[in-house]
Amino acid sequence: MSNSTTTIIEPRKGWAPVDLKKIWNYRELLYFLTKRDIKVRYKQTVLGGLWAIIQPLFTMIVFTLLFGRLAKMPSDGIPYPVFVYAGLLPWTYFSNALSASGNSLVGSANLITKVYFPRLIVPASASLAGLLDFFVAMIVLGALMVYYQFLPGFAVFLFPVLVGLTFLCAVGAGLWLSALNVQYRDIRYVIPFLVQLWMFVSPVIYPVSIIKKEYQWLLALNPMGGVIKAYRASLLGHLSIDWFLLGISSVIIIVLFISGLFYFKRMERTFADVV
Repeated sequence: MSNSTTTIIEPRKGWAPVDLKKIWNYRELLYFLTKRDIKVRYKQTVLGGLWAIIQPLFTMIVFTLLFGRLAKMPSDGIPYPVFVYAGLLPWTYFSNALSASGNSLVGSANLITKVYFPRLIVPASASLAGLLDFFVAMIVLGALMVYYQFLPGFAVFLFPVLVGLTFLCAVGAGLWLSALNVQYRDIRYVIPFLVQLWMFVSPVIYPVSIIKKEYQWLLALNPMGGVIKAYRASLLGHLSIDWFLLGISSVIIIVLFISGLFYFKRMERTFADVV
């Protein structure tokens, strides 16, 4: 007579979208998946980690020539190369993290169908991996600030909060897109199109000030709108923090993140069957 036992793993019951204890128990897996994503990104590349600098640097050069020199885009009294790079820095991280997390579940299909672990770890690790590129790319911004003689003020202490908000925004949107991507593979084609459109409705290449004061709050409904403006004020020390716009964007980010958690939890039990 066999004495073997069968362990049945079921989703956690209740309203909480995240089992923090379970996530903590799988923290080493989060670390290894993040490390894997970083290694895979630059595997068999000639320039390796330099791509973290090349992408925003050359984008900044092109935008400076097109929008700064030819289109004479205003930049709130800031030299356009510094202005646009300070906006590209968070945007490049956000767009790359969103794309990576949105495709993460489909890309990890073999792992998901064979081993149980909290699926939230997959899009979270994809977003965490991009932070390394973000901080490496800051080297160029530091060089530009030295060249143009910009010195951060006390608002620089807000910088870690802004990084956290950007991460939550990328994860929140990534949770929605990754869960939808499992069900509808069209999402993989939607993501690049969405990222492109999202950039042009974000104040990356233009200042918020070109919009009439009474309508600026509409720009903050885009969760990255108020955040990108706050990045410039935090790092360059030339502008003041617009707490109203940042507050609106922060609320939108929190709503996006929490709703993404709930939707992800709802769809999680079907991932292994349909991925």
